This record gives sequence, C-alpha cells and structure tokens, in this order.
Amino acid sequence: MDQYIKKILTARVYDVSRETSLELAPNLMAATGNEVLLKREDSQSVFSFKCRGAYNRIYHLKQQYPDTLGVVCASAGNHAQGVALSASKLGLVSKIVMPETTPRIKVDAVRALGGEAILFGDAYDEAFAHACELTAETGFPFIHPFNDPDTIAGQGTVGVEICRQNPGSLDAVFLPIGGGGLAAGVSLLVKYLKPETRIIGVEPVDAASMKASIEAGRPVSLREVGIFADGVAVKSPGDETFRICRDTVDEIVTITVDEMCAAIRDVFDDTRTLMEPAGALSVAGLKKYSSEKGIRGQRFIAITTGANVNFDRMRHIAERAEIGENREALLAVKIPEQPGSFRNFCEMLGRRSITEFNYRRAASDIAVVFVGVQLSSGYSERQQIIQQLLDSGYEVEDLTENELAKQHVRHMVGGRASSGQMVDSQRERLYRFQFPERPGALGTFLNSMGPNWNITLFHYRNHGAAYGRVLIAMQIPASDNKGFQQFLDTLGYRYWCEDDNPAYQTFLR
Repeated sequence: MDQYIKKILTARVYDVSRETSLELAPNLMAATGNEVLLKREDSQSVFSFKCRGAYNRIYHLKQQYPDTLGVVCASAGNHAQGVALSASKLGLVSKIVMPETTPRIKVDAVRALGGEAILFGDAYDEAFAHACELTAETGFPFIHPFNDPDTIAGQGTVGVEICRQNPGSLDAVFLPIGGGGLAAGVSLLVKYLKPETRIIGVEPVDAASMKASIEAGRPVSLREVGIFADGVAVKSPGDETFRICRDTVDEIVTITVDEMCAAIRDVFDDTRTLMEPAGALSVAGLKKYSSEKGIRGQRFIAITTGANVNFDRMRHIAERAEIGENREALLAVKIPEQPGSFRNFCEMLGRRSITEFNYRRAASDIAVVFVGVQLSSGYSERQQIIQQLLDSGYEVEDLTENELAKQHVRHMVGGRASSGQMVDSQRERLYRFQFPERPGALGTFLNSMGPNWNITLFHYRNHGAAYGRVLIAMQIPASDNKGFQQFLDTLGYRYWCEDDNPAYQTFLR
C-alpha cells in the first residue's frame, strides 16, 4: 500500500485534468435522508475521469522510453478519449481501435482530440485483438484501460481530492466498477487516510464481474455482459485491480437498467447535467444502499464519472426512469367489452394519472388493455392497485418488471394473427435479440435463416446504443427444430426465448 500511496500522491495528471468540485445534491439528500455530495468527474474536459489514468500512464512511459513515438489502445468510449488527449499533449501518435458499433459521438470526439480512430469488429474483444496486432506491427506500447499501476495511481488522485475537499468525517464513498482502475486507486487512498470510511462499489446487475470475482476468490470472466452501461461493461477485472479491490472495497451493490435511468434523472434534477449510464451508477448504488439498509443521517460521496451520452438515448432513459423510481406501474388488465367499462376502470384507479392506455379486443365480451399508471408512493402503491383490481373482479398481470413488455409490447400492442392463421401460429416462436448497430447486421440474420421459416412478427428499437433491440416471431416446422437451434447457436447475437412471456401471450399471440 505504501508504494501505491506514493505513486498516487506523485501522479502526473493536471496537465490534462482539473480538480473537480464536490457538490451538495439537495434533492438526493431529501430523498435519502443523508448528506449526499457528488464528486463531479463528469466535468473534466473529456467529460470523464479517464484522462487522469491515461495521462499518468503515458507520461511515465515517455519518461522511461523517450524515443517512444506513439501508443495503441482499444476502447469503446471514455478511455479512448483520455488516451487521444494525453498522447496529443505529449506529442505522440495514438492509434485507437474502437468497435464498429461505437456511437458516433465518441468516434468524433477521439478524432477531434487528435487520435486515429480505427473501427474494427462488433465488440470490445475483437477491437482488443486488433489493437494487439497493431502493437506488434508498430512497436507502439499498448495502454491498458485499467490494469496498470500508473493508470490506477492516476485514477487514485480522485481520492486525494475527496479527502482534501472533505477533511471531516465521511461514512461512505460510492464508485462504479468496470475493470476496477478507479475503484482500486480511490479505495487505496481513502482507506489509507480514512480507514473508517466504507468503500461501496457499484456494478450493473448484468455486468458484475468484480463482484463475481471477489465471491470466487480469483478473477473470473463472465460469459456475457449487458452493454447499457458501456463504460463499465467489462467481462473480467484485471488481476491487479482485483487484488486491490478484494482488500479495500467493503461491499458491492448491483443495479438494474431502470435504477440507472432513475439515477440519471436524479443527477439532472440536482445539477442540470445529463450523465451517461455508467456515470450515474454510483448514485444509483447510493440510493439502493440507503433504502435497503434504512440508513439516515450519514455523509455519503458518490463519484459521477462520465457524461458522454448520445442525445438520442435520452428517450429511452426518460422512459425507463419512471419505472426505476417506482413511479409507474405497467399492467395488463382484462375488462368487459361493453359501454362504460373504460370509465368504470378509470374510476377504480381513482385520481391517479394514466400514463398510457393501449387496447386490443380479445373476444366478443372481453377487452385486454395495456395500461401505465403513475405512482406517488412506489412499490407498495403498485401492489395496492393490483389488489384493488383483483378484489373488483378484474384479471391483472403485473408487467412492470417484464423486459419484453417494456422494450417492445408497449409500442406495438394490437397485432395478432387472424383466426384463419391460428393453426399455423401454434408453431410460432418468439425471440428477443440484440443486433450490433452496423450495416449488414439484419442481412446476416436473414441470410442465415432456414428457407422454410416464416417471419410473423418483427419489431426493432434502438436508443443510440451499440446494439439494437429486436423482437422476432417465426413459424418453425417441427422438423426444423434442430436446425433452428443450430442457427441460434452460430448466429453470434445474444437472444432470449419469450414463448411463455405473459406479455406475449396476452397481447401478441
């Protein structure tokens, strides 16, 4: 630890970075009952803390090897911008390999900072492999995004500023964990100066590689990770970051997409700044930690780590924030198909606002509605509404946590096979896919299909992310079931079978 503390205290970061502010968050304080301060790393010139570690690593590399002409890295986001800025500042060439699915805002930012953005592959792993080939070809050193002592020390300067800006008591620091560079550096410094302060790491529930590694007692690699929070979508932590975090991080909280979206709105309400999903992860963790443990009256700091978000993603974030805050319930309700039934249903809900109402006649005497209801007191109110409807004789299905309903069904209620197609539709199979956002992705899918498979439903959504969300139903002859499974296994796209999903059964089947 002493060696790392010395490296952190002597890290060279302020040639490209600034000391960021520590700001009170009044709305979050009121909501959680704790004193909440935000460490605003999103306010760096590249809108992320990554410039600290990248510059410190490249600066020391240049000192050790003065003849170095350039560097190579692989990144889909903020590390790429940090390397491009740092290399330009030190007069070096930077070759930055980015997946072809990288949002344009990040590619343009790298080029504006003087980096050579090389688009390769659909995902980080392919970009990383190509970057390694470039390293061998050019002789330029590879700049790892997190698993390097100089990078860790550079990120650790955030902890130095936190302790200087908050010299008094501090109950906990919340920070996001991807590969673990920031978590390792900050936790080392804070634990050295304030050993009583708890370090709470925060990971997406579908990308919790550090949590899995600590539980296993060794670095493990997840088979796949969710990419909504692309800044922390890491399959495996570094061996060095794992070694440090295992000893210095007290606890790890995992967060859903909806909870991240709610935290983005919380930060906006307090700062009027739009975070990227990974940038608000620490705030989501702080809220969940406070709520689940019933903690009040403590002083917490959350590090907001990045604001590199495509504007067109905000539609999706706003849509999911209501659910993440438990401010909206999504329900499927069967009501009588007769005059006045909608009015009676609304009266049953009282003075609550209906956020959406989608209707599909299911039979001569029954209508099925997809309804969104605004909530004022969260989960308990949702359960109360459902029970009131059940007590009044309505059939109700709670779809609030149903991913198929939130991503697709609420946007396409009303489509069904006609009665004359019911025999064929019994063989219909429904799947959700993630398609990489690049030309030819759909063509690859269609060209790989069997000649006797008929697409009966198709719904596509994209929110400015690296992957589009696709819902597809197909009629598969029983004789082709084995071939269909081979198709799924070799396609290379993430998928989920939704045949038994109640949202599908109620509105689309």
